[in-house]
Amino acid sequence: MTPEAPISRSAAAGLFGAFFALLSIAVAASCEQALAAEPTRPPAQAGYVVVHLQPITRVTELPGRTTAVLTAEVRPQVNGVVLKRLFEEGSEVKEGQQLYQIDPALYQAAYDSAVATLARNRATYQAANAKATRYKSLSAMKAVSKQDVEDAVATAQQAEADIAIAQASISQAKINLSYTKVLAPISGRIGRSTVTPGALVIANQSNVLATVTQLDPIYVDVTQSATTLLRLRKALASGGLESIGNGAAKVTLKLEDNSTYDVAGKLQFSEVTVDEGTGTVLMRAIFPNPKHLLLPGMYVHASLQEGVDRNGVLIPQQAVSRNTHGDATVLLIGDDDKASLRIIQTGQAIGDQWIVIGGLRAGERVIVDGLQNIRPGDVVRPAAVEDAAIRADKRS
Repeated sequence: MTPEAPISRSAAAGLFGAFFALLSIAVAASCEQALAAEPTRPPAQAGYVVVHLQPITRVTELPGRTTAVLTAEVRPQVNGVVLKRLFEEGSEVKEGQQLYQIDPALYQAAYDSAVATLARNRATYQAANAKATRYKSLSAMKAVSKQDVEDAVATAQQAEADIAIAQASISQAKINLSYTKVLAPISGRIGRSTVTPGALVIANQSNVLATVTQLDPIYVDVTQSATTLLRLRKALASGGLESIGNGAAKVTLKLEDNSTYDVAGKLQFSEVTVDEGTGTVLMRAIFPNPKHLLLPGMYVHASLQEGVDRNGVLIPQQAVSRNTHGDATVLLIGDDDKASLRIIQTGQAIGDQWIVIGGLRAGERVIVDGLQNIRPGDVVRPAAVEDAAIRADKRS
């Protein structure tokens, strides 16, 4: 037999190339078969709510402090020693009720002296007036000189003026004597007494004897930024918001322990100037306080009704997420059942919902359930969700 000829290098390379080509085709075919065998992932279910317009009462929550409607600092109006304290600290007192008794001895003596002076001056006037009358008669008969008559009349007039002075002295002495009884200037709750019987007090001293505070009703002072107030007034002027009732906005309170005060108040007025340091405007509400639960100086949260938006939009808070820029975003379901991402503008929260002030239109479908399985561009399987079901799911 003839020995086989050796295979050239080029022929070997060709054989190897053909082998790898066939191997690649086989692998590709195998992958295609595997992909064809793998089942296609079905569209994720997307629970949605339909955007609809509804009247929404805009409410702003603002921090504030309670302030007494009336506060009276009790001070003595005469000098003297306190003989008695006639009230229980922390009790309710009525206007005109006696609180302290200051030693009246000196003022009683001054009053008695003024009364005696008046009696003396009246007697002097009677004698001087009678003399003047007689001199006038004698003057007609030329029995006394004209100068004597004029002197007698002047003396009578001076005695009459002394009566008026004595009467004024009596009034002053009577007032000072009455001031020895220190009375409550207003009705309300009285605090602690700063003096005890035996203490010397001075008229109009800087230190108060006690303080009386009227607790029902009570003010709540809150501050709102001038920018927010300006935006609110523009919305009311343009018709975007409707004012509530006769303009006296309803105000509710949350106390420091997060409980809700059970009586609503009314906004009484807004300050006419802006605080230059803080850029805020002071607003004052008034609340009934029959149980005296609110005390002056308490920190509270006031919820102020600003107005009614007749075309408001509310969506569940769980539908809203934030992007890396902090913008609020939602996923919408289009007519082709594809999910799309949209940036929206949200306002305040009402319960478990956001007020949407821009970015959504009535009739659009907002995804609220299944968000973790859906990305923008995915085809989804829409399923309507009731608001009540959303809240129940959130609680669970």
